[in-house]
Amino acid sequence: MTKTAAIIGGGVIGGGWAARFMLMGWDVRVFDPDPEAERKVGEVLANARRSLPGLSDVALPDEGRLSFHETIGETVEGASWIQESVPERLDIKHKVYQSIQQACATDAIIGSSTSGFKPSELQENAARPEQIVVTHPFNPVYLLPLIELVPSDANPANVVAAAKDVLTSIGCYPLHVRKEIDAHIADRFLEAVWREALWLIKDGIATTEEIDNAIRYGFGMRWAQMGLFETYRIAGGEAGMRHFIAQFGPCLSWPWTKLMDVPELTDDLINAVANQSDEQSGAYSIRELERIRDNNLVTIMRGLKAQNWGSGKLLNAQDKRISRLPETLDDVADLSKPVVTVDRAVPLDWTDYNGHMNEARYLQAFGDATDRLMLMVGCSAEYISSGGSYFTAETHIRHIDEVHAGKRIHVETQVILGEGKKMHLFHRMYVGDRLCATGEHMLIHVSLETRKASVPAPRVAAALEKIASAHKGLPMPEGAGAAVGKRA
Repeated sequence: MTKTAAIIGGGVIGGGWAARFMLMGWDVRVFDPDPEAERKVGEVLANARRSLPGLSDVALPDEGRLSFHETIGETVEGASWIQESVPERLDIKHKVYQSIQQACATDAIIGSSTSGFKPSELQENAARPEQIVVTHPFNPVYLLPLIELVPSDANPANVVAAAKDVLTSIGCYPLHVRKEIDAHIADRFLEAVWREALWLIKDGIATTEEIDNAIRYGFGMRWAQMGLFETYRIAGGEAGMRHFIAQFGPCLSWPWTKLMDVPELTDDLINAVANQSDEQSGAYSIRELERIRDNNLVTIMRGLKAQNWGSGKLLNAQDKRISRLPETLDDVADLSKPVVTVDRAVPLDWTDYNGHMNEARYLQAFGDATDRLMLMVGCSAEYISSGGSYFTAETHIRHIDEVHAGKRIHVETQVILGEGKKMHLFHRMYVGDRLCATGEHMLIHVSLETRKASVPAPRVAAALEKIASAHKGLPMPEGAGAAVGKRA
């Protein structure tokens, strides 16, 4: 049975909530007096449809229905979850809750997106305070899983449990904040960092870009995959958290920052931190934690490489600096031999459950080899932007031997045919002198305007014919033209 969520306030956060619920199969009803609300929510939803499904390796539920309504009462009708995301003014929120509770089901959960107010403040003078809890998200709501779930003494255990169940069912992580506190947990960290950043700018120490770079090129990536305490546990080495506190704890009293109201490191506090850290991470040795950290960082940074952003942009620039692969035919010392088109190590995220390179990554490596050969004959990014490119029509890969993470592979490419609209390539993948795989590819030149086969530009055709002629003297590769399950 499809469930219904009501979203009160359709701004960036409310629109994110709407998208999260819809893409997880809920019908969504929205109220926002802004005449542009439908457009704004629609644009947020378009972004969510583009990004959220890609996080899953299975199909998402059938998308729920979206509707917009004229009144709060009409909006909350039939809703089992009501999310309030109106401006951060307590008087406005109280009026909204009054309107909601006049029309909503008595067992509906009313969650507030507030980033600062305590639930007891939101519940003041409410008809049914037990319905109202803080469910503070982070933008974009449809991607980031953390929801700070903050109840008060007025909320019975069954309401908190039901809220956790709903949030978990839509792919979120409900962090149960057991004691009310202004700004909850996460925003208190953000406030501390934000305050210190403003001081650094005011005192002329750093610019906004330098501060952002300090975060995104360093500790921000560590925090993204392990948080604060597990990161510092590793920093303590084999001696663990107690050693870290003993080594770095005294600096809390040094005048490094503007945040000087720090807790005294009593034995009770040290024991609490160390014991909690043991419970959190003690199942892993320091070496295991280091390997987990490294795997996670590689995955994050390689994802950023694909977007050419943050530390990924730095990695791409470094690749360009250190690459020894040819960019033109003039860079090749001996054109009569197969050309090295890939030379790299196998990254950690290319391996599968068998402990060797995933079969899809063989295709990626051979695809990279094809792209390099295309670049060498003049089919560059500029050429493609002018309207011409090569499309792969057929591929045949033979998996001959295993390849493991960290091994250096290189691909040698032979041009079997390069004339007219056709480019016929044969790739051999080696680890050292050990042949591990071959890939045979037939490509057709196309017009990107008509999406149909076309002859390449004269300079591209001439370059391709040049290398194809130079390779005519090479023997036909073993396995070329072979079919699956048949030996030549």
